[in-house]
Amino acid sequence: MANVSIKDVAREAGVSIATVSRVFNKQGTVKRANKIRVEAVIKKLKFRPNVSAQRLAARHNNAVGLVIPRYSDIFHSFYALQILQGVGLAVERLKLDLLLHITNGNTFLNVSAVEGVIFSDIIGNEEQVDNVLQMDCPCVIMNYLTKDLPVSCVAIDNVNAARKATEYLIKLGHKRIATITGELKSQVAIDRLDGYIETLEKNKIEKKNNYVKYGDFGRDSAIRATKELIKLKTPPTAIFAASDEMAVGATQVAFESGINVPRGLSIIGFDDNPLALNFSPVSITTMRQPLHKMAMVATETLYDLITKKAKGNKKIILPCELIERNSCASPANR
Repeated sequence: MANVSIKDVAREAGVSIATVSRVFNKQGTVKRANKIRVEAVIKKLKFRPNVSAQRLAARHNNAVGLVIPRYSDIFHSFYALQILQGVGLAVERLKLDLLLHITNGNTFLNVSAVEGVIFSDIIGNEEQVDNVLQMDCPCVIMNYLTKDLPVSCVAIDNVNAARKATEYLIKLGHKRIATITGELKSQVAIDRLDGYIETLEKNKIEKKNNYVKYGDFGRDSAIRATKELIKLKTPPTAIFAASDEMAVGATQVAFESGINVPRGLSIIGFDDNPLALNFSPVSITTMRQPLHKMAMVATETLYDLITKKAKGNKKIILPCELIERNSCASPANR
């Protein structure tokens, strides 16, 4: 059978990909019946594990793995590029090698080829995180703060950042504040929505359901949401978008509809993507999140775990910074 994958072996054996991976790596965490079944399927399908991974089975190879969820336009993504730059600089300084693994969750990093693993997010990779932890491989998760797993995390304080963004609009005099969320399967999007809601409640401003629009961090979703918002009988005077991509989309719709930004509609984004600074005719006020620093801290944390300089699991939360530009002002009719 040509081009047999680990997924094919798992399907044929009726087990998870993680179980097949553990059999490959000769871990004692696999039930004997499953081990026998997987080995039989490997023989039947004539599947061969990666030769370089076998050669590096001792794991003393000075390499770390970076796992990034696969999505469209990943190499045009501000988030992905910041993570790659931060991790890349850190591994160079620490004299480590880097193994990049981009996956939709169905393919697993060969853990025996690395001494530790960094996950750029946990979304879609939950089973792979479990596999790494069961193999007792040093591991750090970025952009996701988990209290349930015994793993170190480096994340952004998204709740507090969303509070600051919403509070900023309120101090300008806005009471009709809408939000366009990110993809709510991600922790960061949920946290940003929570921060928005908490700040409205704290300031005794009613949360209107039709002021909460669900996006996916992308520009197209914000364009659709903003068109809906400006058509409301009582439209918002301000929008908090969960990403700069969405803030740019919202601003585009406003100008195309003859609405002045910021006097007719104030818009604040999130990321400090170069898009926010360079967008014309108005630069976008935003919450700057330290993605580059997060990536570097995650790599340094993993290195400390590998070299035994640190014990236990760290939960590191990095603050965001409000960057004021030209897209926010007091509402024209207060």
